[in-house]
Amino acid sequence: MKKYFAELVGTFILVLFGCGTAVVAGDKVGILGIAFAFGLALIGAAYGIGPISGCHINPAVSLGVWSAGRMKTGDMIGYWIGQFIGAILAAGVLSFIVRGVGTGYDVATSGLGQNGWGPGYQGGYNVTSAIVFEFVATLIFVIVILGATQKAAPAGFAGLGIGLTLVVIHIFGIHITGVSVNPARSLGPALFVGGTALAQVWLFLLVPSVAGLVAGLLFRLKLLEADEPMPEIKNRRGVENEIAV
Repeated sequence: MKKYFAELVGTFILVLFGCGTAVVAGDKVGILGIAFAFGLALIGAAYGIGPISGCHINPAVSLGVWSAGRMKTGDMIGYWIGQFIGAILAAGVLSFIVRGVGTGYDVATSGLGQNGWGPGYQGGYNVTSAIVFEFVATLIFVIVILGATQKAAPAGFAGLGIGLTLVVIHIFGIHITGVSVNPARSLGPALFVGGTALAQVWLFLLVPSVAGLVAGLLFRLKLLEADEPMPEIKNRRGVENEIAV
């Protein structure tokens, strides 16, 4: 249960600070600020709960880990439960906070950083663009995660690399879908906003999950899995050191 609770806490951190920045300070910090809020929240969570659960905090990531053969089915389901509960709790807390603004705040109208597409949402991209972006972005994101956490990868740098990847994904995709790449992150705000957000949430539950599954299979089939640990080289003093990038 400790692992599942850690996933709840980590997902709570990601959704509260990522979506919270978009809602409360998005007009001040812009796309870069929102992107870094999501990425830095992930990095913080990774070093906080990573030793307990691996810090998936994303059902698509857990599905990728499972399809790569690194996780049991029972654990994956437990991770999903923790992740979705964490995201829903974070959206609930965010909803409570923003309603306290002096001028008033209508969650149904102004939103909670929910994902979407089409006329009236961000850049107005159509559903095809939304599907392609979410699939490709999630595929790349999960590949980075699985690659950075495989046995041959340098130790201690995974959280930083994964977090920065999430930053870049947000910089690219905020105007397309608001960036999901995470079914839990999408469901939490959509439940409180309702309307179009809830009607469109199917895409952000389905497409990132399929992409995570495909990414995991690429590693299970050894197409991206390293054959052996990175080779050692000698420094100028002749002392052997592992390559670290």
